Amino acid sequence: GDISTPAAVAIISGLLGLDVLLPVPSSLVSAAAGVLLGFWSGTFVVWAGMTLSCAIAYVIGSRSARLTGRIVGHDGLERARRIASRYGDLAVVLCRPVPVLAEASVIFAGVVRVPPLRFLTVCALANLGVAAGYAAIGAFSMRMDSFLIAFGGAMALPALAWLASRLL
Repeated sequence: GDISTPAAVAIISGLLGLDVLLPVPSSLVSAAAGVLLGFWSGTFVVWAGMTLSCAIAYVIGSRSARLTGRIVGHDGLERARRIASRYGDLAVVLCRPVPVLAEASVIFAGVVRVPPLRFLTVCALANLGVAAGYAAIGAFSMRMDSFLIAFGGAMALPALAWLASRLL
């Protein structure tokens, strides 16, 4: 049967909020938000879930070296450190759509104690762009009546972001 809007909002925002702790296929969940909720509502719900995840990741980074290591590993944290030292606040923006680096960069921000208000502002703005991209993919796939567009777009965006991160 069809899923109710409140249930979709709760599931999507909950999964995205816990993405830093669980192996959530966030690109698929985010595109599903556009499918189920439309562009504007999907964008807002994805943005809220992603921003909650950033806040959780920041707290983990600032409070628990052991959990930090378990979530992103030494290599992920080291890559995030190199990017952060080179790009500063822009590192969080650049890493938001990149698998593993998305989590590592926000945990690293907690490790080095980036001022919380500055961190949340940067994350909120970066997440808005990523959320709108995924919601647009999902909403467009509904207009075209094609699951393949949603799936392909949800896979292509992080793949392109990952490729760009490797080239940089």
